Amino acid sequence: MKAVIAIFKSNKSQDSPRTAASGAAQGDNIITIRGLRKVYKLGRERVVALDNIDLDIKRGEICCILGTSGSGKSTLLNMMAGLEPPTRGSVVIDGVEITKTPERKLAKFRQEVLGFVFQSYNLLNTLTALENVALPLTFKGVPRKKREKLAKKMLADVGLKKHMRHKPSQMSGGQQQRVGIARAFVAHPKVVFADEPTGNLDSKTTIEIMELMTSIARKYGLTLVIVTHDSEIAAYADRIIRLLDGRIISDELNPNPKRVAGGDTSAAADASETEKENNVGGKDFPNETVPVTT
Repeated sequence: MKAVIAIFKSNKSQDSPRTAASGAAQGDNIITIRGLRKVYKLGRERVVALDNIDLDIKRGEICCILGTSGSGKSTLLNMMAGLEPPTRGSVVIDGVEITKTPERKLAKFRQEVLGFVFQSYNLLNTLTALENVALPLTFKGVPRKKREKLAKKMLADVGLKKHMRHKPSQMSGGQQQRVGIARAFVAHPKVVFADEPTGNLDSKTTIEIMELMTSIARKYGLTLVIVTHDSEIAAYADRIIRLLDGRIISDELNPNPKRVAGGDTSAAADASETEKENNVGGKDFPNETVPVTT
C-alpha cells in the first residue's frame, strides 16, 4: 500500500510543478500528448509498448482507452499519470508538462490535479471506509472536521452511508470499489484515471459501478479516463480510443453513451445498497465477503 500513499503524499514546502503552457494556450484540452514513445529493453530485445502517440483529451470528457492485453493501454495510463517516464515525447496535463517535472514534485501535482481508481481497490485494510476516503484530504492538510464532512458526503453519494465505519474486510468487492471511487473524487480532482475499474467485479456490480463513476464525473464536470479491455465498459464513455500494438487504430465519439436511468446517481446507489442489504445470503457476491450491515 506504500504506492497508494505515495500517490497522495507530498512535501508541502515543494514548489509547484513547472508550467508548459497557460490554460488559454491549451484551450479546451486538459491532456495533450505528443510523440509519446515507450521502449522496454528485455535482454537484447527491444519491445515497443507505445509508438509515437498523439492525443488530446478535453476538459470534462469521459474517455475510454480500449485495447487487449499487450496493446499498450496500461503503459499509456502510466505515462499520463507520471508514474513511468517515456522513452521520448511529452505529456501535458492542465498546463503542466509532467514528462519534464522532477519526481520529487510529481506527488504534489497528483495530489492537486489527479484522482485514481484501481482494479484491486487498494484500500488500506487498517482504516475504515471514512478514513480511506479522507486520506487524500489528510495529505492536502485539510482540517479534520472538514475532511470528515467531505468524506461523509462523498460516501453518501456512492450509497455507503451505513458503511462509513466498516473496514475493507467487512465489505463486498463492489462496496470496496465504491469506497475507491469516493476516495478518487473527494478532493474534486481535474482528472480521474480508472485502470480496469470493474476487473474484479461480477456483471451486475460492474454496471452499478460504471453508472456511479460516470455520473459523478458528469455531475462535477471532471475528466475521466478509463482504461479497459471490455467494450461494454467503453460504451459508457463519450469517446472511445482503440489501441493495438502501441498505436491508436481508431478514435471515435460515442453518440449515445450509457447513463444512469433517470439521471439520479445517489438514488441509484442507495437502491443498489438496499438490495444488497436485503440479500444477506451473499448470492450477489460470489467469492466475496458478505456485507456487514448496521
